[in-house]
Amino acid sequence: MPKDITLPCDGGLVNLRVGAIILKGGKLLMAGNEREPYLYSVGGRIRFGETAGEAVVREVEEETGRRLAIDRLGFIHENFFISDSRLHEGKPVYEISFFFYMKTPEDFEPVSRSFTEDGAREFLAWIDFDDPRTIYPDFFRTELKHPEMTVKHFVTDGRQRHTT
Repeated sequence: MPKDITLPCDGGLVNLRVGAIILKGGKLLMAGNEREPYLYSVGGRIRFGETAGEAVVREVEEETGRRLAIDRLGFIHENFFISDSRLHEGKPVYEISFFFYMKTPEDFEPVSRSFTEDGAREFLAWIDFDDPRTIYPDFFRTELKHPEMTVKHFVTDGRQRHTT
């Protein structure tokens, strides 16, 4: 099986990731896990040999139990952060993510059966944009209230929030 694209680089990691924007009834589908207090987009890393589009369709099916079609690319996100994964805790990460709007059928009822790479059980949550929980990426709160037909690029640097 092809491996997820995570590359060691100069003491840190480089990830290539995809995320799904799944909207229904004015709510956004996010994922979380039993260990962390925040929510994150449905998605995961691209595998070697996949396109970003193929990866997001695969990840959505793995995490929701349903195969959804892509509507369009919405965002490219360059993200610098310190890993909180048990496998890479404390390592600096540079992650490039492609976020795709997905076509959501009326009968879409997701079922989570997935786990994080280090074994924490994941769950899915429909949230509105005023939900007080921390979400990643946080630009979803403003950008998805009034979606545009363009592809937007964001850069986030969360490294300064962490001390070791």
